[in-house]
Amino acid sequence: MQFAQYERILIKMSGEVLAGKAGFGIDLETVSILAAEIKDIRSLQFQVKDENTGEVVETKSVQIGIVLGGGNLFRGASLSGKKGVTRATADYMGMLATAINGLALRDVLESHGTPARVMSAIQMRDVAETYIREKALRHMGKNRVVIMVGGTGSPYFTTDTAAALRAIELDVKLLLKGTKVDGIYSGDPMVDTDAVFFPRIAYKQVLKERLKIMDGAAFALCEENDVVIKIFNIRKRDLMRQAIIGEPVGTLVTKEEKL
Repeated sequence: MQFAQYERILIKMSGEVLAGKAGFGIDLETVSILAAEIKDIRSLQFQVKDENTGEVVETKSVQIGIVLGGGNLFRGASLSGKKGVTRATADYMGMLATAINGLALRDVLESHGTPARVMSAIQMRDVAETYIREKALRHMGKNRVVIMVGGTGSPYFTTDTAAALRAIELDVKLLLKGTKVDGIYSGDPMVDTDAVFFPRIAYKQVLKERLKIMDGAAFALCEENDVVIKIFNIRKRDLMRQAIIGEPVGTLVTKEEKL
């Protein structure tokens, strides 16, 4: 039997992931595939071991949180500062887009038999619970997938930063960042055929070289609070599960470049 390396994980998904090949909107076939993978990793077990003897004293179900982006429906940057729309308003519009994605993902997860809750950083009582840390932890403790939308609830912050903040708040030690590439490269592998792939990299190198797979604020927060980040290609099947059980997929970002 395979066991997870972490009891509680957080998955950061961009809105574009939900759009599938169309690149815009919500592709329910793609969302269904993601829901099936999330169901699989929810069934993984984590072994609690005695700190002194190393013996297994308890086995728990893996707890899952998800932070969603909204770029498949709306990008605040596309309107920011244009023809009277302020950056703050554009960012709030983007937060609303993440809520639409969250509702879709919740329903598809539920249709797969996976209990899920949507929690929003901005109040929308009729469609989602307001995010409260203790309540999110209770949901996760009951093996419900918690889908967090609305970013941080404030403009000028990306959903990457929201994911880092939620990971820290919820005592998550592994943040999975799903992208359309296999991990972190020295350049954009889509245009630079000589770009070097990093299977493991230190936070300080990412920040120094400005490798833009996540924003700098998110990386800095995770470094300061000992959150490990795994960057992987979410479009490839089964990589989420492999990352959680510790197989060498994607790029691992830690304080030290080497073990």
